[in-house]
Amino acid sequence: MARHLSVDIETFSSVNLKKAGLYKYVQSPDFQILLFAYSFDGGPVNIVDFMQQESLPINVHAALRDPNVIKHAYNATFEWYCLNKFFYSPLEQWRCTMLHGLYCGYTAGLAATAVALGLPEDKRKMGIGMALIRIFCIPRKGKKKNVNQIELFGGGGDRTRTLPHHEPDKWILFKNYCIQDVITEMEVERRLSSFPVPYQEQALWVLDQRINAYGVAVDEGLIDGALYCDDIVSGELMAEAIKMSGLDNPKSVKQLSKWLTEETGEEVADLRKETVVRMLGGNISSEAARRMLEIRQELSKTSTKKYVAMREAVCGDGRIRGLLQFYGANRTGRWAGRLVQVQNLPKNHLETLGHARECVKLKKLDAIKIVYGNVPDTLSQLIRTAFVPTPGNVFVVADFSAIEARVIAWLAKEQWRLDVFATHGKIYEASASAMFGVELELIKKGNPEYDLRQKGKVAELALGYQGGVGALITMGALDKKMGLTEEELPDIVQRWRAANRRIVDLWYSLDGAAIEVMRTGRPVGIRGLIFARESDYNTQQDFFTVTLPSRRKLFYPKPSLRKNKFDRDSLHYYGVDQDTKKWGVISTYGGKLTENIVQAIARDCLAESLFRVNAAGYQTIMHVHDEVVLDVPENQADLNGVCELMGQPISWAPGLILKAAGFDAAYYKKD
Repeated sequence: MARHLSVDIETFSSVNLKKAGLYKYVQSPDFQILLFAYSFDGGPVNIVDFMQQESLPINVHAALRDPNVIKHAYNATFEWYCLNKFFYSPLEQWRCTMLHGLYCGYTAGLAATAVALGLPEDKRKMGIGMALIRIFCIPRKGKKKNVNQIELFGGGGDRTRTLPHHEPDKWILFKNYCIQDVITEMEVERRLSSFPVPYQEQALWVLDQRINAYGVAVDEGLIDGALYCDDIVSGELMAEAIKMSGLDNPKSVKQLSKWLTEETGEEVADLRKETVVRMLGGNISSEAARRMLEIRQELSKTSTKKYVAMREAVCGDGRIRGLLQFYGANRTGRWAGRLVQVQNLPKNHLETLGHARECVKLKKLDAIKIVYGNVPDTLSQLIRTAFVPTPGNVFVVADFSAIEARVIAWLAKEQWRLDVFATHGKIYEASASAMFGVELELIKKGNPEYDLRQKGKVAELALGYQGGVGALITMGALDKKMGLTEEELPDIVQRWRAANRRIVDLWYSLDGAAIEVMRTGRPVGIRGLIFARESDYNTQQDFFTVTLPSRRKLFYPKPSLRKNKFDRDSLHYYGVDQDTKKWGVISTYGGKLTENIVQAIARDCLAESLFRVNAAGYQTIMHVHDEVVLDVPENQADLNGVCELMGQPISWAPGLILKAAGFDAAYYKKD
């Protein structure tokens, strides 16, 4: 029988963990493990104080590499990577309690998870932890940059870090904090033990760690050039704004709002992105006000933040590691972005990306202005291209075509949509054809009927999950390029629903099944899914669960049946509210359940592809939404082969038609 070793460590590094990420943090020459707390099989917690010259016990050292000992930690990636700088412990032997909590529908963070689980005070994380970490794990701000022997072993003065002998009472408290983290982690794991993470998800977690640890190369010349150009242009724009307005700080929302109100004679309540776009799209009597809004729009481009994030996170070998957070969106199991946030990179539309890149790398600011005009926008479009292959390699980029539209059609058995995906795949045109009764062949460029494609597109993007007029507006239905008016929107909603009756039926069927489970306690099988109420009295856990076709489950903690804002019975559960970002009761409905399930199935399709390309010998360096990015030797790049792998049938989803398309490139981009 396997034994279990639960671990928590405390560390020091001069590298900023939050900004630079785990891998650069550990690779710092001054990285140290300060404390090592551990417990075997739920027994008493012991601690090793490396700062007092204590050594890791022989049995613990052996356990770290023993395949018959399963290692547990909260955010196990941290412990695994840190420990492997000095010891050997295979990744496959580790289990992440944070993943376990996220899989079961709980929030991230050991302290927050302990509270959400209702752990008693003696099992919770100590609240003083962050203060102690700031004292012992982070360099002090001082004048000297080098730590000498006197400072380390008894000297005073302007020391650069705090050591145990500087704060002996707090060091004792810090050791107790480390011990308590192991106690909390073990109790979290015990509470969730009746609802294990499936083998397939554990294997996917291991693959994800390998992808993150491999990292992706960045073009540091482009990053330096972009920051140089941005610094100059931002200075020029600020100088222009100050001269025009007389304001001390034109970036101040309060100052600029007041100035714009006085200049235009209209109340300006906020300067959010959508507000600025709306004002610029209207009639502004003052040219100075218009120019100030344009300057604000240019200054608000995310180019600088992304490039700064890249510079902060790049390791000594020119690679950034740790860009993906496994199970970051725990309602669906999708990944989230970290550090540079690759999940929300700006799109690129420049036809001469290569030329623009060279201009930025060579810091030819005047050429950029002449050729491309808006410098911040150009830099923003080049962010993707800062990610580059390993020398001698190319990127092979492939993504699923309309994956969510395919999954919802398959789940709802909406036959006309399935026929579209089995043939030409033009879902926007086909949707418009079904909505307006126009022959598909007429909806093509050059024909007046082509205008209907925009209506089909916005309807497809906004209405699949029981959205209405508000969803259309959020999706940009009133943007000028759409050519739609607000008066048209209710008709679009009605037409789309009439053309997709099986999808509409899916919303209400899922909602009804959830309510039935909550009323009766009995499982309900529907559309290849299983809705159930799963509880464990001993660990005080209670969930509404959805078993997906892949056999993975979605968990909704502490479910209840309550009245919603429309005074109808609906499923409620505990989760993180998207508006308040706080843990509390959330209500859901058929359309939202459909969204969760469709996105979860799409995520599982991506997971299948990650396993397939890995088995075929390809190195994934990142994946964004439904797209994989592979770092492949140039003479082995086989785009068609990769797309074929992604388009192959999936055993647990018979009849689901998948298709992938892509490109190969010398840098990352949106094709």
